[in-house]
Amino acid sequence: MHQQIARRALAAWIVLAISSFLFAGSSAPQVKTRVGTIEGKDDGKVKAFLGIPYAAPPVGGLRWKAPAPAAKWTGVKKATEFGSHCLQGNVFGDMVFHDPGGSEDCLTLNVWVPDKHVDPKLPVMAWIYGGGFVAGTTSEGRQNGYNLAQQGVIVVSMNYRLGVFGFMVHPELAAESGHNSAGNYGLLDQLAALKWVHDNIAAFGGDPGNVTIFGESAGSFSVSAQMASPLAKGLFQKAIGESGGAFSRTGLPFESMSARAEKDAKLMKEKLSVSTLAELRAIPAEKLLEPFAPPKSPGFDFGPDVDGYFLPEPVPAIFAAGKQNDVALIAGWNHDEGSFEITSSAQKLTAENFKATAQKDFGDKAGEFLKLFPADTDEHALRSAMDYAGDKFIALSTWDWIEATAKTGKQSVYRYRFDMAPFSKNPNAPRLGAYHSAEIEYVFGQLDSKTDVTWRDSDRQVSEMMQKYWANFAKNGNPNGPGLPKWPPYTASDGWPVMILSAEPSAHKDDLRDRYLFLSKEWAK
Repeated sequence: MHQQIARRALAAWIVLAISSFLFAGSSAPQVKTRVGTIEGKDDGKVKAFLGIPYAAPPVGGLRWKAPAPAAKWTGVKKATEFGSHCLQGNVFGDMVFHDPGGSEDCLTLNVWVPDKHVDPKLPVMAWIYGGGFVAGTTSEGRQNGYNLAQQGVIVVSMNYRLGVFGFMVHPELAAESGHNSAGNYGLLDQLAALKWVHDNIAAFGGDPGNVTIFGESAGSFSVSAQMASPLAKGLFQKAIGESGGAFSRTGLPFESMSARAEKDAKLMKEKLSVSTLAELRAIPAEKLLEPFAPPKSPGFDFGPDVDGYFLPEPVPAIFAAGKQNDVALIAGWNHDEGSFEITSSAQKLTAENFKATAQKDFGDKAGEFLKLFPADTDEHALRSAMDYAGDKFIALSTWDWIEATAKTGKQSVYRYRFDMAPFSKNPNAPRLGAYHSAEIEYVFGQLDSKTDVTWRDSDRQVSEMMQKYWANFAKNGNPNGPGLPKWPPYTASDGWPVMILSAEPSAHKDDLRDRYLFLSKEWAK
């Protein structure tokens, strides 16, 4: 027994010694990856390696193909700045990038490694950004992994192709693929980045057998899709979904490849006056993007499909059959996911017009709907309208994912609701509550990246709490730990508990279950 302990201690010391050698020189740590040596930066708290190529540039003949391996290099490649973001339109005004600009050559990732840690094999958290599959990048300040890494985890984030570059479906693409599939190139990029993590993260001191994927909005949809894909088997052991799942019937549905091929071919002909794949690949990237981005288009023409390869079946069917990658899951959403829609509406919300909406959407079931979404006063109707908008947009798809995982999976599931409402410094700004995407700064400990908000002590306390919950889960599959409010798993025996992440955090039984059962049943028809 004593000899085993001594051997383990010696092994841990050797790993730490090797890591110390690799990272020698606090200002310029170097790591040898499988395709070449990179040099990052170190400020004494975190070693950061930015803009690392994980696949070949998807340009020319590689446009609309699964990512190819990155080319090897000799010498030392600098990895101290973010890579270019994947080409996209200006869809979301709140996205602020810190990179060289947009490019079709964008398949890079970033790694943040804590300097101070005792674990010789650190758990890994791989982040997938949101943005409706048409926008986003890793260089946003709110999702910088620097602070979260100091919780004793390695944080990785990857760029992936978006919009027309990441999700266009075409019959010729299916024919040339070798597996009769098209689309989902952005999801395949994510998969390639996870394979890179599996093959290289040990060189950074990480454990390739303890990887957690996590993401928000489209990133959360992506996490659920990676759980469903047989191609991702073994590449991660835990998952966290923040607002969204690939179960949507009203928000971001994953359409069939045949339906998408017909739709996309028509779009290309209308917008670009070309139809063959050769013609499409010959179009310069900026010109290809232009008709599918603001101001010419809202920007949401393309998204994932059920391609028969990455997704052999629709995601709900894969989970219903218990064929998903069975990993522990944290998932939930924000209290006011529908606030953007309601506050931007030109029509004043009243009890009368909300009841009319109930009648239009549910017919003879409108009375049952209004018991779950009360509209006896204008004030109650406003709250119900916001809840209903949030459920249609993102909450129900997340609930369906949680339910499916709890039903057919064997690993622990934890559900949350995020209730913190960032307080805008602008007195004329609409009060959006705990709006969609509001939790990102809290998860990454990056509140100060958002300068138009007055951050309170309670915001910082909740951010610290969430970082610990997320990191604890990455370490051992359980968010609980010393000094944290108890977060029970999502089980029927405990009343399907929900952890409320607020200034007064607590877990309580789900008192809205009837609402989601009703919507799930009605929208399944």
